Amino acid sequence: MSTSYNLTSYLVTPEQLNDALQKNVNSKLSTAPRVIPLCGTWFLPNDARKRTGADVFHKCRIPSARFFDLDKVKDAQSPYPHMLPSAPDFAAAMGKLGIRRDDSVVVYDSEEEGVFSAPRVAWTLRAFGHQSVHVLNNFKLWCELGLPTAWGDPIEHPEEVEYPVPELDRARVASFEQVRDIARKQAKEGSRDVQILDARSKGRWEGTQPEPRPGLSSGHIPSSLSLPLPTLLDPEHKTLRPAAELKTIFADHGVSPDKQVISSCGTGVMAAVLDAALAEAGFPEEGRRVYDGSWTEWAMRAGDEEGLVVKGRE
Repeated sequence: MSTSYNLTSYLVTPEQLNDALQKNVNSKLSTAPRVIPLCGTWFLPNDARKRTGADVFHKCRIPSARFFDLDKVKDAQSPYPHMLPSAPDFAAAMGKLGIRRDDSVVVYDSEEEGVFSAPRVAWTLRAFGHQSVHVLNNFKLWCELGLPTAWGDPIEHPEEVEYPVPELDRARVASFEQVRDIARKQAKEGSRDVQILDARSKGRWEGTQPEPRPGLSSGHIPSSLSLPLPTLLDPEHKTLRPAAELKTIFADHGVSPDKQVISSCGTGVMAAVLDAALAEAGFPEEGRRVYDGSWTEWAMRAGDEEGLVVKGRE
C-alpha cells in the first residue's frame, strides 16, 4: 500500500506526504487503507511557554490529522512518565482515533520543535506491530513550503473503529533490569559491548544541570555515551540530518553498527529520536532498543546502588 503513495521510507518529506494525501482515498464508504497524519506533539514539563500538544494541534495542524496524546496513552499505573501502555489500552486509543490496522500513519511534531516527540509516537506504533508507520521530516518545513494547514477544532471527528489488540514486540524495548545488568557488567569489565546512548543535554548527562522534574538527580548510566538531541538535527530547519551526516556523527562518537545499541534520554521520548537517527544511518533493526523508563526510572531505582549514577565524565 505504501508504495502506491510513495511512502517507502521511515522518514518522509513534506512533499511526499502532501502528494500521498492528495492521492489518498478518504471516504467514509471506503475500506481501503488510508494515509493518516498523526500529530505527536509533546513538550517537557518545564516548558517556559507552558505549551501543550493539544494546544498546538488546535493552533496549526495538517488537515485530516488526528492527535496522539503521549501524556494519556501510557501506563497510567507507572510512577514513570511515559512508559508504554498496555496492549488493550493502545488498541483502544488507536480505535478512538479512527485508525485501522492497515492504515499508513505519518507522525509529525510541532512547527517550533521540528523533530522531538513524533518519533516516540511512531516507535510506540511500531512496537505494537503497526506495519506502515512513518515520521514527517518535518512540519516546520511543511509550513515553510506553504502546504495546507488547518486550525481550530476539527470540523469532523474520526469515526471510532475496532483496532485489534496487538502483541508488544519486546525486542524493541530495554527494561531497567536489562540495562542495569549491562551497566554492571560493562563497569566491571571496562567494556562497551552494548552501547548505551543518552539524548539529554551534556549538562544533564554530566550532572551539572538539573533535570526538568523536581527532586530528580541528574547524571548518567555507567558506560553510557552522551549524544544530545540537537547534534542530530539540522540547525536551521530542525530536520533529522541526512543519513551520510548521521553516519559520520555516530562514528565520531564511537558508536558502531556492529554492536547492539540502547537509546535513552529523560523519559524515553528523545530516545526514540536517537533510534530513528540510527535507523536512518543504517544501524540494523535487530540491534536497536529503546530504554522505555530512561533516566527518570534509572535515577529513581538505581540511585541507592553504588556506582550506578555517575556524575561528570568517565
